[in-house]
Amino acid sequence: MGNGGFKIFLIVWVGQLFSVVGSGLTSFALGVWVLRDTGSVTLFSLILLFSSLPAILFSPFAGVIVDRYNRRTVMMVSDSIAGLGTLTMFFLYLTGMMEIWHLYIILSISSVASSMQFPAYQAAISTLVKKEHLGRASGLVQVAESISIIVAPVLAGFLLNVIDLQGIILLDFATFIIAMLTLLFVRFPNVREEIEVKIKKSIWKEAAFGWRYIVERPGLKWLLVFFAVSNFLLGFFNILLQPYILSFSNETVLGMVLSCFGIGLLVGGILMGIWGGPKKKIKGLLVFGLLSGIALTFGGFRSDPVLVAISIALIGLFIPITNGCSQAIWQSKVALEVQGRVFALRRMVAMSLSPIAYVLAGPLIDYVFEPAMQENGILASTFGIFFGVGEGRGMGLLNSIVGIGWALMAIIIYMNPRVRNLETELPDHDANEVSVVAQANN
Repeated sequence: MGNGGFKIFLIVWVGQLFSVVGSGLTSFALGVWVLRDTGSVTLFSLILLFSSLPAILFSPFAGVIVDRYNRRTVMMVSDSIAGLGTLTMFFLYLTGMMEIWHLYIILSISSVASSMQFPAYQAAISTLVKKEHLGRASGLVQVAESISIIVAPVLAGFLLNVIDLQGIILLDFATFIIAMLTLLFVRFPNVREEIEVKIKKSIWKEAAFGWRYIVERPGLKWLLVFFAVSNFLLGFFNILLQPYILSFSNETVLGMVLSCFGIGLLVGGILMGIWGGPKKKIKGLLVFGLLSGIALTFGGFRSDPVLVAISIALIGLFIPITNGCSQAIWQSKVALEVQGRVFALRRMVAMSLSPIAYVLAGPLIDYVFEPAMQENGILASTFGIFFGVGEGRGMGLLNSIVGIGWALMAIIIYMNPRVRNLETELPDHDANEVSVVAQANN
């Protein structure tokens, strides 16, 4: 896991950067298309539901696949499935046949593919990058995501008027090809369990192994609870953010505000890539989680694009540090040969409550919070004093409630000694037990 391994990681990272930018273009364009054609936050929320729920359900089996097969191969298969889905979407839209329910099916299939791609990518990083550089590698992954968030909204808003939705979808497909080409030119280390009889094990037992591994380590278990609850709360934020901004602005302002979030992510990712995070990763994780909740709370107070932009830019700045610290903890504490299963279960549990938020968010916004915060609404005389009344104020109130919940969760979980002392109580895995050699493909 020397410099050669890190160079391979950088090659793969470049390909994934193109891919994530392309996916960001399509995601933004599809969201605007649904909101513009239907005006329904509920239908918009279903896009996120079908993009996440299948991945959550398939994650345990995806982890088994990642540990049984070469992680580079798994990433290539996953990208191929997602690329074919994107190409199908292109032909449906080009022929005028695309309906919203088509999107739900295609996004569900792509979601299953992503459930294999994520743990394969993260587990591959552990075998390519030295332990002391894991925080920096995680920072670079966050940088790629932040570039997507900066570039995609502004570029997609412009391209919608130039090449329309089908052009954006085709451009997304081209980025999948670039990601595939980078994977073709490298090789990943093969990490196998010492006992080859693992292939004969029941896939159900192997899928359950990841859960047992986490439960037997209380610090990791409660850390996972923190992310599950946080992602549940952020599920509401993910649904309300675009319609919230559009309630007092337009698509151009929306793209600019979302790009501020991306700028925050970029700065945070670069900072994490250079710095590597605080020495005490668990403290860094929870402190910056607390600050993110506070920043989100203030973003709901007024229908002001500047205030919202500052709020989400700060969140973007803090998230790479939170996620980078978390990723470094998991990659250093979980044995290399079982990371596929453990990381897949980790993702499944962390995202397990998000679909509930996606289902609830649309109806709560459309039928509860928005009507309640109109003039003479049931909450107008109380919360209206602080948040104002009218269009978008219900979403502003919900935004702040989510922020308060996020901050409180960080404080509560830090009070748990198993989490607070996680890094000292749980030993690092011995990387020397697994012999790995990274080499470039000639």
